[in-house]
Amino acid sequence: MKYVYKTQGTCAKEIVIELDEQSNIIKKVVFNGGCSGNTQGVAKLAEGQNADFVIDKLKGIRCGMKSTSCPDQLANALNEMKDIMRNS
Repeated sequence: MKYVYKTQGTCAKEIVIELDEQSNIIKKVVFNGGCSGNTQGVAKLAEGQNADFVIDKLKGIRCGMKSTSCPDQLANALNEMKDIMRNS
């Protein structure tokens, strides 16, 4: 499944995610916008991992005084993808 998630409260504007629905493994992550080095690093670390593992690790990470971060938004996007898959 390929999914485009519009972020909220971060410098990155959207995250494009490819997830293998059967294995729950993240195939690809691309952040559009944000701090290039950081978002590329987070994306590479997430690729090849189980979505639930990534959600557990990244959920709740904050960026400075913001209530969210690019990693937290990735966790939100993965949760949203899982909801869509469950309901289809």
